[in-house]
Amino acid sequence: MSITTKPFGQDPNGRTMTLFTMTNASGASVSVTDFGAHVVSIIVPDRSGKLAEVNLGFDELAPYLGSHGSIGATVGRFANRLGNAQFPLNGKIYHVPANDGKNCLHGGIENFQFKWFKAETLESESEDAVLFTYVSHDGEEGFPGKMRIQVTMAFDNSNTLTIRYLADCDQDTVINLTNHAYFNLAGEGDILNHVITVHTDKTTETDDELIPTGRIISIAGTPLDLRAGLRVGDGLAQKAECHALENANGYDLNYCVPGEGLRELAKAEDPASGRVMTVMSDQPGIQFYSGQGLHQKGHNGQQYAPYSGFALETQHYPDSPNHPEFPSTVLKAGETFKSVTQYIFSVK
Repeated sequence: MSITTKPFGQDPNGRTMTLFTMTNASGASVSVTDFGAHVVSIIVPDRSGKLAEVNLGFDELAPYLGSHGSIGATVGRFANRLGNAQFPLNGKIYHVPANDGKNCLHGGIENFQFKWFKAETLESESEDAVLFTYVSHDGEEGFPGKMRIQVTMAFDNSNTLTIRYLADCDQDTVINLTNHAYFNLAGEGDILNHVITVHTDKTTETDDELIPTGRIISIAGTPLDLRAGLRVGDGLAQKAECHALENANGYDLNYCVPGEGLRELAKAEDPASGRVMTVMSDQPGIQFYSGQGLHQKGHNGQQYAPYSGFALETQHYPDSPNHPEFPSTVLKAGETFKSVTQYIFSVK
């Protein structure tokens, strides 16, 4: 294993950002940057051993500075949506930026994806890692407490990307962290032939603005039911028969996956290349997004059109602070938030 570094442009404050590339014994690699703790690149082999880029991203820093669909970003303090851009905590209502209609998405306007993280490289025989650290001040984007966040991104010889989250705060607050990587296991084109499996028939019911109603419902037998594995294109072809698909113009929903601890939540397969990505996490939910909002140029000048990539974001349920019946996202002062997610790349 080895880690190489190179300059990756300047942030709005004139600081030079760094691109860290972790390469394993087979030549597969993961590149990450200290700007927003983004996953920039994931290069892994197909069934014939051919390496290709399977992570949507950009070859320079500039696109990450603007509105870029959160591609590859570490998002927080609260990933996904908060209804009416507010939440209750200890008898007080906190207001956060409304950056998604009247709702808050991914922690607000200046969320973690636009922050500089201090970086430290950690090399070993078993894995290489980059430890990112950021301190979020009290009141940042409306969230209470001074929070210290650590995100460790590690890559090993089994082609596993492991993301470990650690956070603490000096006041009670709420937290929901994820990475918003977009994947295309074919390495190019669209993801309509990908087969997606998610190990549950339960989802958080949402209104037309994708805000949970508070009900957890069964989706068994609908195009949203991915337990047996479903080709993305086949699911999208049933949009007219499924209000949730039609309303979001594709998949954009939180799946409630049973069990506790690190376990398999989902799997994605590209039959043509043979690439498989298994998603392991200790989180209670996973958001499957089929990339219908993509519309930018990315790696090597590729045009990222709708459905050019998909996201499988491990996280707590959307809008959890407004639904006490959901798993709690409250982080008490003096306690530590810990979570781990793994993206395991293999072939079949």
